Amino acid sequence: MNWRARHALSLLAATAIALVLPMDSRAQQSQETLEPYQMLRSLQFVQDTVVMGDHSAGAMQRFMLSTIDKRLRTADMRVFEDPRNVDAALIYAMSGGNPSTLELIVSKDTAGNFDNRVANALRKYLSGRGTMVASGLASMVPEYRDQRIGPYLALVAGNVIIATDQKKALEFYDMARLLAPGTIIEEAALRRSVAVAVEQGLVAKGFGYARQYARRFSHSPYASQFADLFVTLVSAHFGEISAEDLDGALEVMADDRAREIYLRLARQATIEGKTELAKLAADKAAERGKSLATSGLSAASLFSNVARMPAGKMQEAVKALDQIPDNELSAEDRALRDAARRIAAEVLKAPTLESLGQDKAETIPNQISAEQTSALPAHDAAGATAKGAQPPAGEAKALDPDFKTYVDKGRSKLSAIDELLKKDK
Repeated sequence: MNWRARHALSLLAATAIALVLPMDSRAQQSQETLEPYQMLRSLQFVQDTVVMGDHSAGAMQRFMLSTIDKRLRTADMRVFEDPRNVDAALIYAMSGGNPSTLELIVSKDTAGNFDNRVANALRKYLSGRGTMVASGLASMVPEYRDQRIGPYLALVAGNVIIATDQKKALEFYDMARLLAPGTIIEEAALRRSVAVAVEQGLVAKGFGYARQYARRFSHSPYASQFADLFVTLVSAHFGEISAEDLDGALEVMADDRAREIYLRLARQATIEGKTELAKLAADKAAERGKSLATSGLSAASLFSNVARMPAGKMQEAVKALDQIPDNELSAEDRALRDAARRIAAEVLKAPTLESLGQDKAETIPNQISAEQTSALPAHDAAGATAKGAQPPAGEAKALDPDFKTYVDKGRSKLSAIDELLKKDK
């Protein structure tokens, strides 16, 4: 029996407990006979199901977290003599569980079943003090690499060290997703790897991560975060990322998901004035939306025609924009269309006699006056005189008073020097 089948049976058992015997004593007894590691397997299966696209499993995830929390809090400490249950408690805490439950269990562990290094590091991480134990977590990842908690520790280590060493964080994320393929661990590691690559400008590596995410987790409830990152990456590096790359990354996605990403990309490119990318993305969005009940053709037409405007097809674009119904555009897209209309109106406005005229030179005020210039003489400020030319009569009156004083002192010193030279002769 493969691991998916085992997880399915665990989920079925948990569901039976939840639905058939929800609250009575027999249900309580049934839950108490399940080992924590058995219950954790059901939680893992549910979480993996959610990121693969079954959003209805979200309610079961909350139920499983609550049920495991009660089981761990009321468990006899002898339960943790089994290393599988120790790992279950640690993984529960790293999977969205109640941090105080781990605190409670570790505080009662007099037999030393828990590795205090791991427990203390996780307690600090879960309380928001992860940077204090970053080096410790990093050193424990290789040690626990092949253990049940290995991929979880690698993901946590990446989350902690990302603030100081993003290259190392990528290494931890790579390890996490390779140790737990097809799970919520891989989904989180891939999504965060894309984020790091976008921030660091690692185009090839980031696009590789994005391609994998699009193929494996496009129906995850966190896929919207991925879409934003993907749009940022492509918009910033289109050219290095080709149209063929873009099409290859999204070709395996469902039409509705691919169309949404193309529309986001077309909107971003339109706002940034990247007409080639905007036109490409808008056309792709229209193509992928043809078979859908809500095709998104109106939004695609908006971005495509706005992108045509700088290419000299202003009138045709405006006519197409006017034909798009308001109720088929979002508020943001209607605002974008209104802005495009206003720009087009100014560009297409017929010239008037006044607009063709030119102001007379004397009507343009001189913005620089002699007083606003530096300590230059007035004739230099207006246009320097030829070298050696004598200043016009009345020049002294145009000099700045402070500058004139400075010049007079200089002349008196020169005269004094001349007198001394005459005496030496």
